[in-house]
Amino acid sequence: MPKARVKLSSPDYERLENICNQVIEVAERTGVKHSGKIPLPTKKLIIPTRKGPCGGGTESYERWQMKVHKRLIDIDNDERTLRRIMRIEIPENVHVEIEFKE
Repeated sequence: MPKARVKLSSPDYERLENICNQVIEVAERTGVKHSGKIPLPTKKLIIPTRKGPCGGGTESYERWQMKVHKRLIDIDNDERTLRRIMRIEIPENVHVEIEFKE
């Protein structure tokens, strides 16, 4: 049976986990097989910036960091289940991508 792969990513860990749980809950409610909430490596985006506004003095830096958490959920391709998943209200900073596999 063809599968749908749901890829989720967000810098906000709690909202990402909440959406993952909602997707899994929809799959369980409709009785569709799923393998899920597979954590992928967290991506760290680090930006070093100089503290001093001008060029003089000693060089001191601040390092700003943003972590992007990622999850994978594989679900059997069922039209009713996928329609329900698409109705889930997703916050602005959570990115969802649905890909179909044979």
